[in-house]
Amino acid sequence: MHEASIVQSLIDQVEAEIARAGEDGQVVRLDLAIGRLSGVHVDAIRFAFEFLSPKTIVEGAELRIREPDAYVACKACGVREPIGELTMQCPECGDGDVRIEGGQELLLESIELEQP
Repeated sequence: MHEASIVQSLIDQVEAEIARAGEDGQVVRLDLAIGRLSGVHVDAIRFAFEFLSPKTIVEGAELRIREPDAYVACKACGVREPIGELTMQCPECGDGDVRIEGGQELLLESIELEQP
């Protein structure tokens, strides 16, 4: 389960960001963006977070995850439609000259600390 290593890296990143900002306090909320085509399973992230967060700065924090959609944009016909899986063809005209937009994010968007 590579999600456990992702969560461990997330915890390390949160600690580093808080230290860099010169802040103290317990984290009360983290906001993540995990795109639908990122290859990362949101439920596995939640499970790994529950398992790895005790006795860390994120213990007890709310984990909010936004799952941005991916879109296929066809250069031939101009259609732009949401997709649930990777495709290399336009769903409208079948042309192969397409671009995948979004849906591949894996980002820590914000950290909220308890207020003193």
